[in-house]
Amino acid sequence: MSIEMPRGLPFSVDTFGPNTTTKRMKRHHFLTHAHKDHTVGISPSNVAFPIYSTSLTISLLLQRHPQLDESLFVRIEIGETVIVDDPDGGFKVTAFDANHCPGAVMFLFEGRFGNILHTGDCRLTRDCIHNLPEKYVGREGKAPKYCLDYIFLDCTFGKSSQRFPTKHSAIRQIINCIWNHYDAPVVYLACDMLGQEEILLEVSRTFGSKIYVDKATNLECFRSLMVIAPEIVSEDPSSRFHIFSGFPRLYERASVKLAEARSKRESEPLIIRPSAQWYVCDDDEDDYCQSVSQIQKQRKVRFNEAVKDEFGVWHVCYSMHSSREELESAMRVLSPRWVVSTVPSCRAMELDYVKKNCFISRFSSDDPFWKLLDIDMEVSSGAVTDTQTVTLSCCLVSDVDFANTKMEPVIEASTIKKQLLSLSPEKNNLPVTLFGRARLSSQVSDQLHERKVVHSACVEKLNLEEVVEYGTKQETVEEASCRSFSSSSPKESCRDLSGELRKLYRSMNAPVPRPLPSLTELMNARKRSRKSFKL
Repeated sequence: MSIEMPRGLPFSVDTFGPNTTTKRMKRHHFLTHAHKDHTVGISPSNVAFPIYSTSLTISLLLQRHPQLDESLFVRIEIGETVIVDDPDGGFKVTAFDANHCPGAVMFLFEGRFGNILHTGDCRLTRDCIHNLPEKYVGREGKAPKYCLDYIFLDCTFGKSSQRFPTKHSAIRQIINCIWNHYDAPVVYLACDMLGQEEILLEVSRTFGSKIYVDKATNLECFRSLMVIAPEIVSEDPSSRFHIFSGFPRLYERASVKLAEARSKRESEPLIIRPSAQWYVCDDDEDDYCQSVSQIQKQRKVRFNEAVKDEFGVWHVCYSMHSSREELESAMRVLSPRWVVSTVPSCRAMELDYVKKNCFISRFSSDDPFWKLLDIDMEVSSGAVTDTQTVTLSCCLVSDVDFANTKMEPVIEASTIKKQLLSLSPEKNNLPVTLFGRARLSSQVSDQLHERKVVHSACVEKLNLEEVVEYGTKQETVEEASCRSFSSSSPKESCRDLSGELRKLYRSMNAPVPRPLPSLTELMNARKRSRKSFKL
């Protein structure tokens, strides 16, 4: 998946749609890898400027789209740095291995706009991170010498709490599964996706056999393998190892293969699907995911060995994307000032690092951050005071229709009136609890005055004038809220709650509730009765 880069940048990454702002405003285009969801819109009529990418990615793309001319592309290899000339000032671009699929890279942009790392799709292991320039990488609990200003981060599995095995470990699980089923006459590998070639290479090397790919049903996979690893490809169906098409209809085809073997009273074939999706799929994705979720609740999913599902398919957690644990670890090492999710669901906001460190207070009024967002701070600076709370979502995507890509950046500054966004809760919207209407705790109140962030929802367009008008009520709302619920001291208002309960509320950044008068009276009466009983 890909999102539009902010308006203040002269380049785009992985967005080429005919109706995007990229076509109208961006002067330089970059392609991280050859997966289809990142190449939507690339055609001679849509691309007016060269596309920077690796030789392997360009070869795969030209094979898929022979109508494209090679002159449309500029090659940049892993570890190579290119100086790009631009009317607003030249900038430097360096490509680094993304640990995702063959030819996939991360781009490090360095220029007047700051230092930006765009990961594309990636798996940020320790080795992958330490390939970056040493000055941006912290070591042994120490912050890096220079912090990256912004990271556009692949958060595909940012919600998952699962700990993924390494790619090498997952491949060993696949090899072991095949050894354990030595009597399987055919081994079907659901590895037709770009990025699973390492599995096929290791299987071929370990068992000394080539892998059959049916050109009639899987032509694209056949062509890709002929570019990446032609030595392992076989067109002989008698080979023991076959490429098996993945989704859609994976389980329907698997059931047919297994039923056919049973009807002939033959040994069942071995069907292996290397993917992390089965381990992390959400309950609301489809019927299959719902059934898998129920099964996972009934048993502990194992990550150290292959697991067989109710359809007879063996699963191994082979992931080309980072787990949440890996993302958190990478952010602690890189210590970026700002993180933007490159997936539409804004999952960067859920990372602990982002919650604790990505505040607008890090940016001065002359910081390139404002130019990147196309916000004029000369007009906006007067709108922000020390008492205002501003929150900014770490997502800059609006539309996810890849068939008809049309994306707009969320933060769209008006050429007439550019203002910062300031949002705070309405006074009348404070939650009502069992103990009465919630009161702002002193800790929450302090945080309200300390945090300064710009808030925007993931929508296609934002009416800034309405938001700014709403934002002018910020200080009044906060003062009224504090006056309404802070007539007594914090100690007095929380006296009837246990210390542990107050600590729990504040650890969750939740308002400490104030007991109802009737409940307070009841508690006092109970205390009086106890005292009289003792006397």
